Amino acid sequence: MNIIDQKIADLGLTLPQAAAPVANYVPYVITGNTVFVSGQISKIGDNAIGGRLGENLSVERGQEAATLSALNLIAQIKAACGGDLTRVKQIVKLGGFVQSLPTATAADIPKVINGCSDIMVAVFGDKGRHARFAVSAPSLPLDVAVEIDAIVEIE
Repeated sequence: MNIIDQKIADLGLTLPQAAAPVANYVPYVITGNTVFVSGQISKIGDNAIGGRLGENLSVERGQEAATLSALNLIAQIKAACGGDLTRVKQIVKLGGFVQSLPTATAADIPKVINGCSDIMVAVFGDKGRHARFAVSAPSLPLDVAVEIDAIVEIE
């Protein structure tokens, strides 16, 4: 077990299998030393977190949803790295979408995506610090609460 896998275990986290795409796209693309990970939703197996911020989703529950997306992202990154997460040089950027009503408090949207950002920093340390955007979306696939994509530099 390498240092990143140990860190994931120490945090009490379990990575899912990297999800197969559900439409005409690939889960990630590697070009040079950069991995572009397709959007990962807040669903692992039968465990899905849905809802809309401003309607039936609290910030705290949204952060839990973002954590599921983070675990899915890390699973895809691990697949792209041939199973070796020590190859991650930098989590460069995350793009976060939160299913929200137009009346949702705009300040809460980035708080929700912090659920993913916090996991990236906890797992990868300074290599997990990243640029980011967090925006509201009127609907997301499978009515999930959160979808997040990533750009990652690898060795």
